[in-house]
Amino acid sequence: MPQRALRLRFDENAADSVERCRAQLAEARTRMLAAHDAKIRPGRLLKSHSDFIDKMLSSVWRDLVGEGSSTSRIALIAVGGYGRQELHPGSDIDLLILRARGGSKRESAKIEDFIRFLWDVGLQVGHSTRTLQECVSQARGDITVVTNLMEARHLSGDPTLLERLAVRVSPERMWTPRRFFEAKRQEQVQRHQRYGETAYNLEPHVKEGPGGLRDIQTIQWVGHRYFGTPDLEKLSDEGFLTEGEVRELLSGRELLWRLRNGLHLLTSRSEDRLLFDYQREIASQFGYRDGAQLAVEKLMKRYFQTVKKLRVLNEILLQHFEEAILTTSKRQVLPINRRFRAVDGLLEVVNPNVFKRQPFALLEAFLLLIQEPTIRDFRGDTVRLLRKHLKLIDGSFRRDIRCRSLFMEILKSPSGQTRALRKMDAYGVLGAYLPAFGRVVGQMQHDLFHAYTVDAHLLFVLRNLRRMDLPRHDHELPDCSRLMQGLFKKHRLYLAALFHDIAKGRGGDHSTLGERDALRFCRAHDLSDYDMKFVAWLVRTHLRMSWVAQRQDISDPDVIDQFATEVGDQERLDNLYLLTVADMRGTSPKVWNDWKAKLLQDLYHATSQALRRGKGQSVQLEERIKDVQQETLRILGDDSHPLASQLWGQFDQDYFLRNSPEEIAWHATLLLERRAAEFPLIEIQHDASSGTARFLFCCPDSEDLLCRVTAGLDRLSLNIVDARVHRLSSNLVIMIFVILTTDDETAKTLQSRTTVERLQANLLTRDWEPPARRVRVPRALKHFPIETTVQFSDSEAEDGPTVLEVVAQDRPGLLLQVAKALLYCKIHLANAKVGTFGARAEDIFYVTDRDGCPVKDIAQRELIADQIRSALP
Repeated sequence: MPQRALRLRFDENAADSVERCRAQLAEARTRMLAAHDAKIRPGRLLKSHSDFIDKMLSSVWRDLVGEGSSTSRIALIAVGGYGRQELHPGSDIDLLILRARGGSKRESAKIEDFIRFLWDVGLQVGHSTRTLQECVSQARGDITVVTNLMEARHLSGDPTLLERLAVRVSPERMWTPRRFFEAKRQEQVQRHQRYGETAYNLEPHVKEGPGGLRDIQTIQWVGHRYFGTPDLEKLSDEGFLTEGEVRELLSGRELLWRLRNGLHLLTSRSEDRLLFDYQREIASQFGYRDGAQLAVEKLMKRYFQTVKKLRVLNEILLQHFEEAILTTSKRQVLPINRRFRAVDGLLEVVNPNVFKRQPFALLEAFLLLIQEPTIRDFRGDTVRLLRKHLKLIDGSFRRDIRCRSLFMEILKSPSGQTRALRKMDAYGVLGAYLPAFGRVVGQMQHDLFHAYTVDAHLLFVLRNLRRMDLPRHDHELPDCSRLMQGLFKKHRLYLAALFHDIAKGRGGDHSTLGERDALRFCRAHDLSDYDMKFVAWLVRTHLRMSWVAQRQDISDPDVIDQFATEVGDQERLDNLYLLTVADMRGTSPKVWNDWKAKLLQDLYHATSQALRRGKGQSVQLEERIKDVQQETLRILGDDSHPLASQLWGQFDQDYFLRNSPEEIAWHATLLLERRAAEFPLIEIQHDASSGTARFLFCCPDSEDLLCRVTAGLDRLSLNIVDARVHRLSSNLVIMIFVILTTDDETAKTLQSRTTVERLQANLLTRDWEPPARRVRVPRALKHFPIETTVQFSDSEAEDGPTVLEVVAQDRPGLLLQVAKALLYCKIHLANAKVGTFGARAEDIFYVTDRDGCPVKDIAQRELIADQIRSALP
């Protein structure tokens, strides 16, 4: 773009008019937008913007505060990002009005006029008015204040005031380099914790997040305090940065600057979060277009790969500063072998040519990190050398028996695998050794279900498995911990964790493609034929257990027997169960809950029982029903036997297969206490272990009953995850709805005495039309439109209910809309499994016609589908 496009000139004659200043500011912003769209270098845009604001403020200052005797005791100072001349389009303009001592009322009034004028113009100004002594006092006790003053820049007024202040806040007077470094390092740790401790959040904060602009600024601030300069190239001259690192930092900063400029110009405010709302437009600004991969995924992959490098550079350089600033005593050097030694607990190469001469040491370093008790981390120089020699990890390296043995030794180590693999990932070693892993580094999945990039997810899953293996975490998942700690050949499960999603983004079935990758790896690393096939099977079927638990009726013995046949033996079941739990917990903090834990646990135990019986040895229905009834009678007590048996005569077999003895006992207790006039009956039972509550409705049957019940639950904004409907021969209907109770609002609703009264009133008035209310759709949901699809399939049992699958955008009242469609088509609901995956609702309904027969007619199925699609556009 021509240079003239960046000449943001301020006409000093406009300084006496708010309107004229506002007009010039609007013109400057138009020019900045044009410069950004033309891909002008962002640093030039920031500098030009800063210069423009300098001229405006200086001119207004002269007009309103004036020259002369008073200004010899006062100065206008730019601080913060504005002081660095890194002024983004929507950033606050931070000002310090510096006085030699307390000023007159007249002078204070002029300063107030000055600030008011700037606000009227439309500038976002942050300001403080302080004397020299006040600045010194506040800087002495506040790291933020002294940091701002380090970046201070004179704009107008007495220039000697800032010179005097700089001397009084210098490292010789306060905040020595050592103390400043320690405070900044702690500040960064707290900031990273605040932003989730990962650079891979899918809506990252480009300024404050790990690997963001603040991490670069932290390096500059520490360098400034120690060397007297924040300039990255000058820090290279001092020997604390290599030329390559300077290039990486400058390139990364330019990307982040450009992203931040784009966000500010797009939103017309200081927006530093790369939200889903803006990602598509920002991707377009960068010139990305949809293809095999979405444009937004291309943008985010570049972003994630950049911040990953920046975070490593930040780690290396802060360690260098630590060694230079904090190390005062003689270093303790402990030899480890001919290639490595420990220096003050940090791993260091004996010779800078070690990796060149013996490339296998690139993996040996990580094994030593977790094996040697004297080593707590790598030295910065060691990390530099690791990154410098990544090109040595080629086909020949991967075929080297020493390298293969070292990698497997890391994976089989009794402790530290997660730490070693995270370090290997951070420094690029893991992606170089496993090219398939390297391809998914920084790869996001543009949805609300997956909270992390693919590579981060793989390592989270591995971490979750490792936590199960550590007794100190037994309280989190007791069943899983017991299984994991007794597991045979745990490295097979770790390999499955590494490979289960490694083929994401290639097109095709990632489970099948990942299975092939796993087979190649296992074959190359000399796993036995059995172990190789075992790992491959886990990768291929890693989604199966979750699918069965959440989308099939696991109270159905046929479902359990079929799943047991697929799994084959207890060893496979144990490993698949652990992998499934670790996978779901590593997908997003919002995906896992106690209800899903219980579903998986129930499926695991039921399948274990089926495997113990032996393949093809299904329990006879009569035998199972008899066992359930006997256990229920034991719970109820001897006095209830005759009445319970009489009550159960009204239920079909399905009731005893779909409900546990504890649930049936609860139902019986309630029903036997009621007379016909006391219906409808509504009761709530809490289950703390699964984080749910069960709503029991028992009412006289009617065509619109399901609509009335679901409408009442919808009015209470309850999250339904499971539903069952049982019809009694006495024309009563029992409906059981399982509700998630994990959020505070739901817990409050369930504790209210009026909840049951409101539901009863809703049933009696036969009012099931949704109320006229404005439903707030969560911000993020708007950016993931999902087309409603309806599919039918036949039950495996010959006379079993038809399976109706509805996939749609998650929204309030979805179950009610389906119930209305079923009512219109004269269809009965037998059972429902309600699942939400980010913005996507995937609900399974088991339906029959009015006579309890499966829905076979194609025309009737199409009518149902049309009704649902119309209700859920």
